[in-house]
Amino acid sequence: MSHTLHPLRRQRLQRSELAVPASNPTMIDKAATGPADYIFLDLEDAVAPPEKEQARKNAIQALNDIDWAAAGKTVSVRINGLDTHYMYRDVVDVMEQAGDRVHTLLVPKVGVTGDLYMVEAMVNQIEMAKGYQTRVGLEALIETALGMANVEAIAQFGGRLEALHFGVADYAASLRARTTNIGGLNPHYPGDQWHSAISRMVVACRAYGLRAIDGPFGDFSDPEGYKEGARRAAALGCDGKWAIHPSQVTLANEVFSPPDTEVTRARRIIDELRKAESEGRGAASLDGKMIDAASERMARNVIVLADAIAAR
Repeated sequence: MSHTLHPLRRQRLQRSELAVPASNPTMIDKAATGPADYIFLDLEDAVAPPEKEQARKNAIQALNDIDWAAAGKTVSVRINGLDTHYMYRDVVDVMEQAGDRVHTLLVPKVGVTGDLYMVEAMVNQIEMAKGYQTRVGLEALIETALGMANVEAIAQFGGRLEALHFGVADYAASLRARTTNIGGLNPHYPGDQWHSAISRMVVACRAYGLRAIDGPFGDFSDPEGYKEGARRAAALGCDGKWAIHPSQVTLANEVFSPPDTEVTRARRIIDELRKAESEGRGAASLDGKMIDAASERMARNVIVLADAIAAR
C-alpha cells in the first residue's frame, strides 16, 4: 500500500438519486416521502429558460419547508452551468436563503478545476457572511469530453468536493457518439460503449476519496434495461445511480444494496480472519476458497454499506 492515501471524504448513502425538476412543486413533495436515498432539485436541464427563476424559488421554499433529514434524505440542488447567466444567482440565492438546509450543490458540465474553484469561492464567502455552522458539499458532473480528459485533476481538487457523477447524455453529445437511448447500449457496438468512461471516472474517485455515481437511463418503461445498466455500474465500483422517474428508485436500491447472503459472508470472512490471526496465520479458507487481507478490505466495504442502509 502506498504511503499516500486519500480516505473517503464524506460517507453518504447514495444508492438511488432521484432527479426532480424544481419547476414542479408537486413532484418535490412526492420525492420527500419516497424511497430515494438522495434527491436533487434540478434547476438546469429539466427546467425551461422561462421557468428558471420560479424553479429557483420553488427549490428554496422546498429546502426550508421540508425536513429532509427527518425524511432520511440527502438533498442537493443542481445549479445551472457556469456558461449561463443563471448560475451565479442560483448559488447566491440558494446559499443565502437556504444554505443551512441544502447538503450539496451539483455542478454540471465541469471541465476544469477552475469551474469548481469558482463555485467553492462563492459558497465559502456566503457561508462566512451568513455565519452558517453547516458545510455544503460540492459534487461534479463529468459529462463532456473536456471533463473526462481532466477527470483525474478534477478528482484531486479537494475542498468541498465529495462525488463525481457520469452524465451520459451530454457526454454522448460531446463525443458525437451515436446512441439510441440515454444510458442505453448501441446495438452496433460490440459491448458496452460507456465502460471505459465510467471506469476511468471511478478510478479517479477511488484514488482521491470521492463517491462515484452513475447517471441516467432514459427509457423508464424498460426496468430490465435500467437494472442491467445499474449492475454494470455497480460491477465497476459505482456507489449508486440516478433515477429520472420514481419507478427507477426501487430498482437502484435493489441493485446497489448487498444481498443478505453477501453481508453474512462478509461477516464470516472477518470472523475467520480474526481466528486465523489469533493462530498466527495471515490467510484462511472459507467455503473452499482462500481469503486474506484483501478479502477483508472487500468484506468491510460490504459491511459499511449494509450498516448505512440499516441506519437509514
